[in-house]
Amino acid sequence: MLDEQRSGRDLRNFVLPELGQVLKTGDPWEPYRVLDGRGRAVEPAALYLKELMARDSSPLTPRSYGMDLLRWFRFLWALGIEWDRVTREDARDFMLWMKVADKPKRVHWRHRGKAVSKVPPPRNGRPAPGTPNPVTGKPTVGTKYSPATRAHCETVLREFYNFHLDESTGSLLVNPFPLVRGRRLSQLRTQRDGGKKHRNRRTGLYRPTVPQRVPRRIRDEMYTKVFAGLRSHRDREGHPALIRG
Repeated sequence: MLDEQRSGRDLRNFVLPELGQVLKTGDPWEPYRVLDGRGRAVEPAALYLKELMARDSSPLTPRSYGMDLLRWFRFLWALGIEWDRVTREDARDFMLWMKVADKPKRVHWRHRGKAVSKVPPPRNGRPAPGTPNPVTGKPTVGTKYSPATRAHCETVLREFYNFHLDESTGSLLVNPFPLVRGRRLSQLRTQRDGGKKHRNRRTGLYRPTVPQRVPRRIRDEMYTKVFAGLRSHRDREGHPALIRG
């Protein structure tokens, strides 16, 4: 029955439900916890985040990874799929959904629970989503998931399932987020040489290509305007806004 649902799945109008959260606990042993819609800890996520805490990673890594895991579990909860019975088709559909869907619009905490007609419109004067900032040139947050966000999510989920496969957790048989077949051997060689040579290679089958970021710089007219507004030579010599790329 579930296979028939997968074959006829249409995610064009799918909206990710706002279920669960990543909770900051203040506990150094478990600084972040992924919770389901009933406020219960998601145990597979908790085990993996505990593994991350034991590694030499940033203190914010559990939060970053937890957000990706929560997005994935929300997808599974909405479709009624158990996390350890996921197929490659489920992983493919999730990554395709992230590529084409609009990100869920976050409602300010003051307006949560209100009817749509009661929520005030966004303030005027802000640049359109995805357009460059008129001063710095940095693109604003767009309506779609960026390639960097999708790549990070794919990596997190692939490593999440690798961990549980190694631990023989649940009913897992294969990783639903596979590597490109021709690169599996190169990954084994990478592990032997310490992972340094090919660390940044795009190895995930569903991992997008992340474009190289263009350095930001202040336009000449804005540079002149900021420089003219400074009152002392000391400020003109060392102000961070005057560092131009």
